[in-house]
This record gives sequence, structure tokens and C-alpha cells, in this order.
Amino acid sequence: MYRKTITLFLILVFTIGTAQTLYKTESISYYPETIRKSDAYISAQCKINFYYPANVKNFPTVIWFHGGGLTGGNNELPTELLEQNIAVVSVGYRLAPTVKAPAYIEDAAAATAWVFENIEKYGGNKNLIFQSGHSAGGYLAMMITLDKKYLQKYKIDADQMAGLIPFSGQAITHFQIRKEQGIPELQPTIDEYAPLFHVRKDAPPIVLITGDRELELLGRYEENAYLARMLKLVQHPSTKLLEEDGFDHVGMANPGFFILKKEVQELTKKIKTEKKIP
Repeated sequence: MYRKTITLFLILVFTIGTAQTLYKTESISYYPETIRKSDAYISAQCKINFYYPANVKNFPTVIWFHGGGLTGGNNELPTELLEQNIAVVSVGYRLAPTVKAPAYIEDAAAATAWVFENIEKYGGNKNLIFQSGHSAGGYLAMMITLDKKYLQKYKIDADQMAGLIPFSGQAITHFQIRKEQGIPELQPTIDEYAPLFHVRKDAPPIVLITGDRELELLGRYEENAYLARMLKLVQHPSTKLLEEDGFDHVGMANPGFFILKKEVQELTKKIKTEKKIP
């Protein structure tokens, strides 16, 4: 009887606790109406799925870019990030071959700018915005965080980001962009479209997550390892490189979400303490 009472009590507490947080989802176009009217593809493609706790203040926000090689993929909210007292902004962006670089990078920046400009209207905090994404999405997150020019267009300093946590992002120039330049897929390139090109000391905290180096796509682990090494050499103060043993490029996403949530929680706590955010 004692055990049953405790079990029932815990169930009631859990039910009441979860019921206290209400979540809403909205689909929003992140480009201004003037731009959408002049470009049908932007109007159709450039939308966010915005999921947020409706009655929580100063919540963190994860901006999520889907994978798909910059040529495909779906703008879906990752279920692993739902009901975690965080907001999730899943970004749709223009795809190749309909567009070429830097169009999809510019879309990633425009969506991020929308979050910075609007998140506090919904109860969030601009100091608690995180960038993430899988594969091509991780690449986009890295590019707009490390190459500051994309967000400078919107008068946003990329260093305001609370953290960059990409899943198997390409650290060299993305293979789709190399294809657009006539460069073979297996010819490594580091140019202005490579996150590695923009290594800098003052970037936000960075957590690089990849699958097993023997199972990953091409040299994805080694690219991230090189990026992590160069960040440390320029004395970036907060770089982590995490390799998921036994997981390939696709399979690494599932455990990656547990790492993402943990890092968001820890960085959020640290930032709230430093900035005295309630």
C-alpha cells in the first residue's frame, strides 16, 4: 500500500508539473512581406516552425537547421527537443540547385535575425539563443556564427549567441558549394564558405558533435577535429569535440539531442548566473 501511494503521488506531481507548462506552435515567414511578394520561392520555402513554452519567462531558444546536403530535407521540429521548457525554431531555407551559395546561408542568417528581433515578445531571452542543426544544417549554423558578416547585415553581433552546437557539420567548404564551383566532391577546399576559414578567439561557446570517425560521412570527424584544434590554437576559451562511438552520420543525431539538451541547460544556467537573469 505504501509503494502504491508513493507511485500515485509521483504520477500526480508529474502530471501537475507538466500541465503547468503550455506549449504553442506557429508557422511564420521570416522574410518581410515586400521580399516575399517579389520572390515566390522565398515565400514558399523560407518559413520557421516556432515551438515555445507559452507561460514561461526567459526561456532558452534552439535554432535548428535540418540536414539534406543543401539540396533537400524537411523543416520538422525535432521531437527530442519538445516539452523541455525551451523554444525550438526549425528553419526552412532555399535549396540547391534552385539557388546557389550564399543564398541558403543568407536564409539561415535572416531566420536567426527574426529570432533575435522577436523572441522576447514571446517570453524568451536574447542572451539565450543557441544555434544547432544536423549535417548541412550544422554547416549553416557554423557559417553564420563564425563568419560574422551574415548577421552583421541585421546589426547583430554573432558573439551574442549563447552557443553553437552542430551535429556532424561540414567544417571545410560544403560539398554542394564545391559542386557549384566545379570542384570534385573528394577535393577538400577551405575558402570563404568554410567554417574553418573563419576561426576566431571571440566566438561563442562551441560544442562539436560527430559520429564515429570510422562510420561518419567522408572525413566529417577529422574536419571537426581540425576545427576544434584551430579554435584551441587561437585560444578560443570554450571548445568541445565529442565523438559518438558506434554511430554513423545519420544515427548520431539521436544521442546528439541528449548532448544538445545537456549543453543548453548548462550554458543557460551559467549565462543566467553571470547576467543575473531570473
